[in-house]
Amino acid sequence: MEKAFKLFIDGHWVDASSDTVDQIISPIDESQVGTVQNATPKDVRAALVAADSAQKTWRSMPARERANVLRDFVAEIRSEQEALALLITKEQGKLLKVARFEVEVTCTFIEYACEWARHMEGDILPSDNQSEQILIQKVPKGVVVAITAWNFPLALAGRKLGPALITGNTVVLKPTPEAPLSTMALCDLANRAGVPAGVINMVTGGVAVGKALVEDPLTKMVTMTGGTPTGQAIARSAAQNLTHVQLELGGKAPCIVFADADIEKAVAGALHSRFDNCGQVCTCNERMYVQEEIYDAFMSRFIEEVKKLKVGDPHLADTDLGPKMNAAGIVHMERLIEESVAAGAVITCGGGRPSGSDFERGFWFEPTVLENVEQDMTIVHEEIFGPVLPVLKFSTFDEVVQKANDSVYGLAAMVFTNDMRKIMRLHSELEFGEIYVNRGHGEQHQGFHNGLKLSGTGGEDGRYGLEQYLEKKTVYVNFSE
Repeated sequence: MEKAFKLFIDGHWVDASSDTVDQIISPIDESQVGTVQNATPKDVRAALVAADSAQKTWRSMPARERANVLRDFVAEIRSEQEALALLITKEQGKLLKVARFEVEVTCTFIEYACEWARHMEGDILPSDNQSEQILIQKVPKGVVVAITAWNFPLALAGRKLGPALITGNTVVLKPTPEAPLSTMALCDLANRAGVPAGVINMVTGGVAVGKALVEDPLTKMVTMTGGTPTGQAIARSAAQNLTHVQLELGGKAPCIVFADADIEKAVAGALHSRFDNCGQVCTCNERMYVQEEIYDAFMSRFIEEVKKLKVGDPHLADTDLGPKMNAAGIVHMERLIEESVAAGAVITCGGGRPSGSDFERGFWFEPTVLENVEQDMTIVHEEIFGPVLPVLKFSTFDEVVQKANDSVYGLAAMVFTNDMRKIMRLHSELEFGEIYVNRGHGEQHQGFHNGLKLSGTGGEDGRYGLEQYLEKKTVYVNFSE
């Protein structure tokens, strides 16, 4: 059945002030799977007012009690795991087995945040004055606006809701317009779990809704996952109120395979890190550098594994790649491939849309590998965000470090080597917020997901991510007679 959602404000589903409705189209077969109403600035203001009002009570609740409410919320999410996973697959095209994992990750993001209920610690410092102490207390910011991306629509919501709520903030969430349905489905589950009205609100829409959310003075923090141009626009809009902005943006992760690497481990890691979620992951292997001594042996094994990947119905257990999210992504990849081939690159695997009646509708693309790629080609610098991988040969350590750092992005990098000296040098010399050594991408909750350069600001996850949602208040207590 199609899902039809209104706006969720102050614990209730309400009609938007406009008559505009967005149709949500499945990338599998281009069928309509749901609709969402488009909010207006008036609706945005109502959501922010509800969040601001609820925050005063929510922040006064002991953190341990907030954690108990959030754990009940997690229990409700888990009770609907299969329904949510099916909805993610329909609206985003993700493999069903991966969608199930996404629902679980959504839960563990929130559960991890709950573990901090008793650990939001401040400081007591000695004063220069007699009979005085300095107290530094950590307090919630207030109303947090959370904006998510379509590649992990539910997990990204959990990643933001957990730390925002456990620290005493309330949230107005704007789910991605392309795949909002599974995120909107959280609202009824929040009500079932007893999350107080106004603590979680959701409004849908595009740029105008996002701009209204970011520019409103009630908004005290914006956390956003998405593309770099959107992040830059948010930063500009937030500047007028000096609103705190946390951005997780695009990436162009290099995957470096040295001659001393374990080839089988490197093939497996590089394969997963390019084609996971049809290549639609910000930390994916976007460009691969293989040292010349092992280039032929490595690429022979890598291409062999790429050719085994099965593209098809994401509901089936033996499928490896589902569809791309949208038609624009297909056009983007075709342009990059065409330009690269014209400049001398060679397609050694894939290269286009798969043939057959199963792929007549929907947004499908073969797993593709390009060799004979040069560093100055556009495909080496522009984010692909799909199942296409340019491969380059390198000779020396210094050469590959220079080429890897030759990017406006700095989110993630992958390195395969058994030489500890190389690992320690790369730790210092690679200009990326996350570095994976001898494994593919995939961060953990207790780490810190942080992009450098145009890949973002602020970071998420772990202690450092949680502290993004807290302000520091300093109190000088003089107790002299």
